[in-house]
Order: sequence, then structure tokens, then C-alpha cells
Amino acid sequence: MIINPDQILNNNKTDQTLHQSQFKNLATLLNQQKVDVNQILQKLADFQVAIPSWALGAGGTRFGRFSYQGEPSSLEQKLEDIGIIHALTKTAGAVSLHIPWDIPSDYNAIKEKAESLAIKFDAVNSNTFQDQPDTTESYKFGSLSNTAQAVREQAIQHNIDVINIGEKLGSKSMTVWLADGSSFPGQSNFQTALSHTQDSLKKIYKQLPDDWKMFIEYKPYEPSFYSTVIQDWGTSFMLANECGEKAFTLVDLGHHLPNTNIEQIVSTLMLKGKLGGFHFNDSKYGDDDLTVGSIKPYALFLIFNELIYGMNNNPQNPELSWMIDASHNLKDPLEDLIQSLEAIQTAYAKALLINQKQLKEAQINHDVVTCQEILQNAYQTDVRPLVREARLREGGAIHPLKNYRSLSVREQLIKERGKDSVATGL
Repeated sequence: MIINPDQILNNNKTDQTLHQSQFKNLATLLNQQKVDVNQILQKLADFQVAIPSWALGAGGTRFGRFSYQGEPSSLEQKLEDIGIIHALTKTAGAVSLHIPWDIPSDYNAIKEKAESLAIKFDAVNSNTFQDQPDTTESYKFGSLSNTAQAVREQAIQHNIDVINIGEKLGSKSMTVWLADGSSFPGQSNFQTALSHTQDSLKKIYKQLPDDWKMFIEYKPYEPSFYSTVIQDWGTSFMLANECGEKAFTLVDLGHHLPNTNIEQIVSTLMLKGKLGGFHFNDSKYGDDDLTVGSIKPYALFLIFNELIYGMNNNPQNPELSWMIDASHNLKDPLEDLIQSLEAIQTAYAKALLINQKQLKEAQINHDVVTCQEILQNAYQTDVRPLVREARLREGGAIHPLKNYRSLSVREQLIKERGKDSVATGL
């Protein structure tokens, strides 16, 4: 299914009058505060978030998976679903593929399909957290950290294969996430596991094209529950430094212990020029992979404050790669992704309202009250008219979720693909 721009235009007509009134009122207020509204609108329009191929179907839990009808059963259909989201939001202009779930059978055809939908290929992701039918060695006790050299070599070669696939598609980065770890004390030698991982990553890094980046992801627990080899940002940062200047840390919002100050982590990594990628999701207890902004919207706003400061003041840090990493067990996956994109843009817009000069002055003067007021004033501003206007100017929907439902997208996908269609790779 492809959404015609005229369909969006027609649906926007019913919301146009109210939107214009709300936007005019907000723009007037912001102009009085000497906020450059057009500059913010442009930044919102330019902000693109990659959609993960694995998030287009129903997610699962340790106890089961409840399939969602009309899921994309091929890479082509996954791109079509992202095309639907991008047509409505104008914010989902990239896809992040997971190998071996998303190996194209015809690279040229896939590239043409993506181009026709205005979708670029973001970071490609390797998979050594589960065994594949065509492999001889098992990752049950680890991959890049495994005590067995044959297992490590298989995992290294898989990552190199992922790089080669990404090159054919025009991607410029890869993400390495390891499930390696231990569930019982004494099961693994911490130093040996870390040394093996470091050596394996260096071998993968040597095969990285000159204009590519490697993102090293971390996670404190799960699927191992006693130790994880790359358990925190410090370990990832250390490994990235060991690999070289093209290796960076990737921050996933769900990959932290409760109450971790993620905004401080982000700030430190950008100061050191080592923040490469960012995975959006939300959580209450752990790596819940819930809809972005559904649990901790203020925390997301504070993180964006540090991201914006870093982008403006840390030229040593590269342009960041943005991606959603979520799992949908209850919602329509496309509706969930639309909600996530809305939350991301809203948090970004609010953070753009922060007067960084005034905040800096208040910090220097130790005026704690004013510091809080500056942040609160930005956070409590209803910026949704800004987000809608940015979409509207790019040809998107004023209300993407409303359009999605009024166009009966899921019903159409079920007609095209059937009720039993299941997304690949899950």
C-alpha cells in the first residue's frame, strides 16, 4: 500500500483552520520571546529517525508472541510500511536493517524501492545473539567473547558479511550489540571475555570502509543475568577507543539500570567525541522497549537538552544516527511508531526552546531557581502546533495517527497480505 499525497492533503483540510489558529497563537508568543520560529521549523523538518525493520511486526515476550495481522513478510513490504509512516510524518526517512533477517535477494530492486519511497539505509545490524540454520557453531555461550576460537571467528565473519551487505545498499555504519555474558557466578572469566571481545571487535573494525562508523551498543543485563560483557557506556567507550576513531558508543534509552542519569552519559560521550548513535524507546523497569515518551517524557526532554548542547558545542563529535528500537506486543506496530515519532519531535521541539545563553548565565551565577524555571518554561510549552506545522510544510499529515486510521491502512494491509502474514526475523 502506498499513500497518495492527495489523500493526505484532503484529510488535512478538515484540520487546517484549527491548526493555523493554534500555530499562529504559538508563533506570536514565541516571537515575543525572541525565538526564531522558522529556524525551529527547519530543524524539525530536517530531523530524520530511522525505523528498525524488526519493529514493523508484532514483538514478543519470553512467554509468547501475539501476531498482528497484515504484517510485512518480506523486505519489500517492510519498506512499504516505512513509506507509509514517512508519508504521514515526514520524519521516518531511513531504515535500519537487521542481518540475516533482511538480506536482499535483488539489491538494485531494493535500492530502487527505497528511493521511490524517499528512504535511505541507516546502520546495518549484526545478529550473533541467536543461532542461524546455516551456521556450524553455536552462540549459546557467547559470540565475540566465546572461549572457543571457532565461534569467535564465525561471529567475526558474520559482522564482516554485514558490512559487505551494507556497502551494497549505501549504508555508512554498522551496529554491534552482544548478548554475551553469564548467568551464574564463576561461569565466565570477566577479563578473558572482555579481552576476546576487544580482539574480535578490532578484527571487524579493520574491515570497516574508510567512510563508515562502527557503533558499539551496551546493556547491563538480559539475556544474561549475572554479567554482560559490554554492560555499560564506560566499557563501550573503552572498546571504541581501542578500535579507533571510526568506532563510537551507541546509547539505547532502555539499556540502563533504573534511575541512571542518561543525559549525563550523553553529555560526557559528546564531550569526548564518541557518541555515534541513539536508540529511542521508553521503559518503566528495564529494557521494556515501550513507545517513546509513554513513561518518562521529561527525561527524554532533558536528554534532548544535552544532545542539542552537544550538537552546538562539540564539533569533535560526529553527526548522530537516530533510530527507534521498540517492540510492540499490544499495539498496531505502525501506530506505535507514529506515536514514537511524535514524542521524539515534541521533546526535540521543547528542548529547542531552551535559551541556552540564559541557562549558561544562570549556571555561572549559581542561580538554581532560574535554571529550573528556564527548563520548566520550555517543557511546559505546548509545541505540538510547531511539530504539526513542520510536517505540513513538508507535505505530511497534520495528525498522522488520525490519517492512518481514517485511511484504514491496517485494513488495507490485511487485504493485501492476509491475516496470517508474519514479519520476518521475529
